[in-house]
Amino acid sequence: MQLKRIVVADDEESMRWVLSKALKRKGFSVDLARDGDEALSLINANAYDLAILDIKMPGLSGLDLLDRVRETKNDLLVVIMTAEASMKNAIEAMKRGAYDYITKPFDLDVIDAIIEKIDKAREMTSQVTMLKEELKDRYQLEKTIIGNSPAMRDVYKTIGKVAPSDVTVLIQGESGTGKELIARAIHFNSKRLGKPFIALNCAAIPKELLESELFGFEKGAFTGAVERKLGKFEQANGGTIFLDEIGDMPLDLQAKILRVLQEKEVTRTGGNQSITVDTRIVAATNQDLEVKVRDRSFREDLYYRLNVVPIHLVPLRERREDIPLLVDYFVKNSSAELEIPVKQCSLDAMRLLTNYPWPGNVRELENTIKRAVILSSDPFLTAADFSSLPTQKVGNLRNEELSLEALVEIKLRSSLDNLDKMETGDLHGMVLAQVERPLIRFVLEKTRGNQVKAADVLGINRNTLRKKIQELGIEVRKD
Repeated sequence: MQLKRIVVADDEESMRWVLSKALKRKGFSVDLARDGDEALSLINANAYDLAILDIKMPGLSGLDLLDRVRETKNDLLVVIMTAEASMKNAIEAMKRGAYDYITKPFDLDVIDAIIEKIDKAREMTSQVTMLKEELKDRYQLEKTIIGNSPAMRDVYKTIGKVAPSDVTVLIQGESGTGKELIARAIHFNSKRLGKPFIALNCAAIPKELLESELFGFEKGAFTGAVERKLGKFEQANGGTIFLDEIGDMPLDLQAKILRVLQEKEVTRTGGNQSITVDTRIVAATNQDLEVKVRDRSFREDLYYRLNVVPIHLVPLRERREDIPLLVDYFVKNSSAELEIPVKQCSLDAMRLLTNYPWPGNVRELENTIKRAVILSSDPFLTAADFSSLPTQKVGNLRNEELSLEALVEIKLRSSLDNLDKMETGDLHGMVLAQVERPLIRFVLEKTRGNQVKAADVLGINRNTLRKKIQELGIEVRKD
């Protein structure tokens, strides 16, 4: 957002004329004031991006005017001008909230440089604000963590309670259940929003390198350490560090993590100076840490320091009622990534996906859906599009695990996003159409297009069926 309107206040007419001429030549709208009182009236009556004020003027001085501006127009940037190049004036101007301070006489290039600096700072501030809003929106629970099962509702409640504080959280769950996503949700719903979120997989880094990754190292600490490197704790200072698979961390490093928790300090490898860090720790593991404590492969004191607030993520097979919602979410995302019309998931495909045990949990489901959307050329995903799933792992599905209610809820969740734009009376008809269309299409498919038989199965008159086929735009294929 660039500067557009500027007010200049100076009791010297020549200075007002020079600045006005120079600024207008660069396309700015400029208003002039002969003293502090006139400048205050202009500032109160108009919206300015920048005020350039002389420090000594009749009536209100530049510094007094600056105080008044801060009371009513705190977002207005102020540059103070003075003919007295004293340290006292400079310090006082900046202390009272001036953006910058320049000494007369000055070259007009100085004004140009200040305006350019202001433009860059405002642009960066705007980008940071947009990024914060984007990130906050991106990690709102209802938009990124999908699930309405009792287990997930409990997780949401816990996140809401712990996010505002700085307590340590231990997330436990099988691989692929979304532990990092939960950690990010905690961070992006906390007061540390806008500060770094640093993730480190303790199992993915060799033991001999893990310490320097966590704590950094000084130049010359070991062969190859040609310059100082900040560790993850320092990089996450002010924010959150996510220690994934902490159960795989060596015992000697566990002691150093415990010290960080207790002392809020780190020491780089090869260094002897303690560095204070303000970093929140969220840890995660797919192992049973209580078992590891009993067999002495994990420190008991560290376990209790990490496990202040535990969050347990159940495997996907234990919350099957969430699978239709996840499928719908991943289908839409994958279709959007490919820039193609959103595909629909057929009843037989949804039944198959809901009945599969998903040993890789949500991550495996997401990749499976993405692959099917990419490879399928039809608008509907059928069971054949998921033929890569091992059929021997598909068990018997109880009817209630994929109820019609759950399927209707999928459509409602997406459709009701625009509830305020929906005409009165539309909802009932919309839901009926969403249910009737796949139902009639499915029965016609099973009866090989025989409308008489399909009407009998549906329990409706043949003429009623024919009318529904026309109204709903269903294509009847006869074998």
